[in-house]
Amino acid sequence: MDNLEIIGLIAAALTTSAFVPQVYKAWKLRSTKDISLTMYLVFLTGIILWLFYGIQIGSLSMTIANSVTAVLSLIIIMLKIKYK
Repeated sequence: MDNLEIIGLIAAALTTSAFVPQVYKAWKLRSTKDISLTMYLVFLTGIILWLFYGIQIGSLSMTIANSVTAVLSLIIIMLKIKYK
């Protein structure tokens, strides 16, 4: 594994983990009133495209980060719909 991929994995861990507090808060409070459904739908579309791109170029960091971020985004979207 080269240095760039290691930097990518660190960046992936940091940016992906940033979504965990939002998921936890929405889950715990059962409230998503201040979360934009449109923003998360557009964001999820972009994440899926980045995931496809990462797979195509063989980037482990992009594949892992975008897979986990897609799951976290889907959880937020499901909670937004559930708690509407």
